[in-house]
Amino acid sequence: MFVQFAIFVASVIISYATRPKAAMPKPAAFEDFDFPQSTEGTAQVFIFGDVWIEDWMVVGVGNYRTSPIRR
Repeated sequence: MFVQFAIFVASVIISYATRPKAAMPKPAAFEDFDFPQSTEGTAQVFIFGDVWIEDWMVVGVGNYRTSPIRR
């Protein structure tokens, strides 16, 4: 039983040491998002709540962080 446990511990250590290193993802910038925008002269409808509509556009988008997230 001790031999099996030692083999298990060795395989866990080897697996941990040889795993591929994960690349740090680039933080998302506001330019990465593609929001449909209204054109000048288009009627704008403001809807509050959850509804289904046929034609839509993004008039305003908010709640983006302006300070970095710290651990």
